[in-house]
Amino acid sequence: MTQEQLIPLILKKDDRAFTIMYDMYSKSLFAVISNLIKETDEAEDVLQEVFVKIWKNIESYNDSKGRLYTWMLNIARNTAIDKLRSKGYNNSQKNLSSDNFVHLLDDSNKLINRIDTIGIQEFVKKLKPKCIQLIELLFFQGYTQQEASDELEIPLGTVKTQNRNCINDLRTYLQV
Repeated sequence: MTQEQLIPLILKKDDRAFTIMYDMYSKSLFAVISNLIKETDEAEDVLQEVFVKIWKNIESYNDSKGRLYTWMLNIARNTAIDKLRSKGYNNSQKNLSSDNFVHLLDDSNKLINRIDTIGIQEFVKKLKPKCIQLIELLFFQGYTQQEASDELEIPLGTVKTQNRNCINDLRTYLQV
């Protein structure tokens, strides 16, 4: 199907048109998005958002200004850039995931991992009491940030901020 045949179907909000449009353009739009957003899950979310925007705003497309693909490409690129600039995305990139540390505890049979874990705990003991409590919950007891928030009865955002600050303090002690 050509874009000239597709546009009237999209304008009529024909259900087939969405599937056809997705099949025709999703791979190339995803390539543009994933070039900007490296995490596959995030890029897939942005792609979904892009197709919803295209579907809802097709009336604003003007064929005298350019091809449909170019218009869609601009929406994809701008949406990806908006995502990169968003405060939520930037904060999610700053917060360390517990996945970064779980591997230390996963294989307790390896002597090196046991030594690393013991060494880290010694440095954690040098932190402020609130950091010790938070790191104990998040990294040594395996709590999620939400579970730690519930346990400590503080907002999730505070847990994330304190976690980041405590990890930075820990880095200072470790001189990393």
